[in-house]
Amino acid sequence: MITVSNLSIQFGKRILYKDVNLKFTNGNIYGVIGANGAGKSTLLKAITGELEATTGQITLGPGERLSVLSQDHNKFDDYNVMDTVMMGHSVLWAIMKEKDALYAKEEFTDEDGVRAAELEEKFAELDGWNAESDAAQLLSGLGIKEDLHYRQMSELSGKQKVRVMLAQALYGNPDNLLLDEPTNDLDLDTVEWLEDYLANFEHTVLVVSHDRHFLDAVSTHTVDIDYGKINMFAGNYSFWYESSQLALRQAQNQKAKAEEKKRELEEFIRRFSANAAKSKQTTSRKKMLEKLNIEEIQPSTRKYPGIIFTMEREAGNQILEVEGLKAVDDDGTLLFDNLSFTVEKGQKVVFLSHNPRAMTALFEIINGNREAQAGTYKWGVTITTAYLPLDNSDFFQSDKNLVEWLSQFGEGNDVFFKGYLGRMLFSGEEVLKKVNVLSGGEKMRCMIARMQLNNANCLILDTPTNHLDLESIQAFNNNLRGFKGNVLFASHDHEFINTVADRIIELSPNGNIDKLMTYDEYISSDAIKALRAKLWGE
Repeated sequence: MITVSNLSIQFGKRILYKDVNLKFTNGNIYGVIGANGAGKSTLLKAITGELEATTGQITLGPGERLSVLSQDHNKFDDYNVMDTVMMGHSVLWAIMKEKDALYAKEEFTDEDGVRAAELEEKFAELDGWNAESDAAQLLSGLGIKEDLHYRQMSELSGKQKVRVMLAQALYGNPDNLLLDEPTNDLDLDTVEWLEDYLANFEHTVLVVSHDRHFLDAVSTHTVDIDYGKINMFAGNYSFWYESSQLALRQAQNQKAKAEEKKRELEEFIRRFSANAAKSKQTTSRKKMLEKLNIEEIQPSTRKYPGIIFTMEREAGNQILEVEGLKAVDDDGTLLFDNLSFTVEKGQKVVFLSHNPRAMTALFEIINGNREAQAGTYKWGVTITTAYLPLDNSDFFQSDKNLVEWLSQFGEGNDVFFKGYLGRMLFSGEEVLKKVNVLSGGEKMRCMIARMQLNNANCLILDTPTNHLDLESIQAFNNNLRGFKGNVLFASHDHEFINTVADRIIELSPNGNIDKLMTYDEYISSDAIKALRAKLWGE
């Protein structure tokens, strides 16, 4: 249990939030949401003690242990993987180190014997004899194979280190667990494993994430940080979003009677609480929703960007033909081979791979930015494209302001370009900001504004939700679902994939899979699971 009492955090004259009183109780998982810069990570840092609060205090239950997902992936480079994970239980690790030091002494005294006996008793109480097997089980579940368990952390790739850090945070069944963006750099299979793990977790969890499917799968509550306030609601992200939108529509509908609004909200709660998800979260969430007071559902003050893609011309029947395409990475790694497919009118295709560089290579090839090692591609004569690359850094190497920057990619006056920037929540003096000082999220919103100028009938998106906050992701997702043209994309966002794509193409060095279905159908099919296992040699 974590109790937050009269918490205020202020940086200079800026008050991030004040007079916050919250209680995070055992058995619940709290999804923490808020716009970029609202203070999500700051709240977690205050709970860990890494950041000192301006006023107030934060306390844990008596004798409880707090575990945190480390964001410093190089911190443990001098240790092996197994030791790094076991360090997640600091009490057990300290006992193990003290035991080792005692038994290594050349002169073992009676006093040492008494201390060793005390340590052995504590070691047994903490289930120390199963320490390594428990750590190995976590590592294997997170995709770290046994031959890596005793390697130095410095030998692992960045993505492997992320998984080890996650194993460290989960290790030892902590009483309170703080996870800041735990799905970053995890593939979709590992995210699903983490969802299942947390569904059976019996203690208190706070998680900051931009992955809506993950938040929906694990959260029993939503903690919303907005305009200097922190509010807690029963239910997951989708419940918070849909209920706040419903409340907003009702607030705007002056003619509807109060009784009609109440019945509509009650029916919404009944429908939502009946939806099946992970068993533990479903039961807990249903109980909370049953207790929910209708007056607690309020319109959100959140601002959503106006992401609106329109087509200047409708596409013809020939979209894109790819024949025998092969791509090899700079280090000689074969990314995919003999890739052939034809995109039909209106299709929205997601490309998957265990190696994300495969999708980037494909998109760079079909955009004419990279040569394939073999094969051909051909766009239809009516097709116009707009491309959102994975790496946009080259676009922002100037001291132009936002209006000047955007005007490079279209025709119009300053008012015209300010309109597009306004849609993307750049208003007032913000449009005169220099592009070389923008944050990652701001750059992405600029790139989306640039794409909208094209009025293209085929959108090519390489991991489009990177750096975006939940509001931007939601707006992007909503527009793509209704977009009449073609969409070719890659993503790590389960909800984004499942609600946009109607076709799945998985790339590998050993062959490719091409299926007309939703993502949920794809990952739940036993036949496709077997096919994927064969494809990847698993």
